Amino acid sequence: MTNRLAGKAAITGIGRSRIRRKSMAAPVVLLAEAFREALEDAGLTRDDIDGISTYPGHQGGYSGHAPVGATEAINAFGLKVNWFLGAAEGAAQFVALIAAAMAVATGQARHVMVFRCLNESSAQASGRRGIGEGETSEIGGWVSWLVPMGAASAANWAAMYADRIMHEYGLTREHLGAQAVFQRACAQHDPGAIMHGKPLRMEDYLSARMISDPLCLFDCDVPVDGAVCVIVSSIEAARDCKRSPLRIEAAGTALKQGFTWHQRTDPTTMGAHDAAASMWARTDLEPKDVDVAGLYDGFSIFVPMWLEALGFCGKGEGGPFIAAGETQLNGIIPVNTNGGQLSAGRLHGYGLLWEVCAQLRGDGGGRQVRDATVGLVAVGGGAEAGTVLLVRE
Repeated sequence: MTNRLAGKAAITGIGRSRIRRKSMAAPVVLLAEAFREALEDAGLTRDDIDGISTYPGHQGGYSGHAPVGATEAINAFGLKVNWFLGAAEGAAQFVALIAAAMAVATGQARHVMVFRCLNESSAQASGRRGIGEGETSEIGGWVSWLVPMGAASAANWAAMYADRIMHEYGLTREHLGAQAVFQRACAQHDPGAIMHGKPLRMEDYLSARMISDPLCLFDCDVPVDGAVCVIVSSIEAARDCKRSPLRIEAAGTALKQGFTWHQRTDPTTMGAHDAAASMWARTDLEPKDVDVAGLYDGFSIFVPMWLEALGFCGKGEGGPFIAAGETQLNGIIPVNTNGGQLSAGRLHGYGLLWEVCAQLRGDGGGRQVRDATVGLVAVGGGAEAGTVLLVRE
């Protein structure tokens, strides 16, 4: 498969707002913090930005999920763009990032602001968190088949995968707990992590209340208020930026089975397996070349599934791979080194992207992976997924 992205697009700036719970801050203020930091990081000004992209755009859905859309950001920051996008359907949360890379690769824009902004924690605190934007919202599509069975939450859906993998391959709660405990330890080295200053022991994990058996409280990511912004630039424009670009080597976008969580022919796989295969087909790099990874951990079960999908270990070997310490800083592939969504906060994969970029630049501090030059970020759970491979220039 010919890779038209390699060598044409790069990440040139990254920014992250303060990550808080129940901040009650205006979401656009959080986004402004991240945007300003990304511009300063790239050495650009607002007038250099001629494109904007976000997931999922301002749309219906539960409160706090998408409080700021692309057009609202254009208005708020006085941007003048040649290209813009706010979309929910695509390669999971990275539809915005991958589309931006394609836009600069094809000359639609030079510098694209890509962002994810949420205030889910405040929405929950105000009692507005639920399915649908209002009390009268209808539930449609494939979700309508699950809600009557009491499976209204993604925690219920993820638990189905965990149960099946435990049954077929012997995955244990201790395997999942090992990843959660490691990520919490990493969060102690990231002052921006929501769980900074709150260590986690295996006994804490095992004694935590169940959310959807076999997934407990610490298997679930943490809703927060916050924003991440990255600047995606054409390679030509990237040469004028302040820091060395992180080249987008390849992206994975495939979906080979139906868009539902519960109808895959193999219930021990996800859309991750399709996206991963399409990414590796677009590059000469291999799993052994990757130095650091951000793997979507909306629920802990996704980490071993992504490890297997990406070829870091064999089918059914994700749990033992984690337990052996291979996802830790000195392991085969360090994973979620800022705490991930389990301990840094749920930013729908964009916090993972921020962290992998920081690692490739050598800015990881006490959690830094030595000599990291190739990074991988994979987002999505269940039916949809997207992956991006980054190389430090």
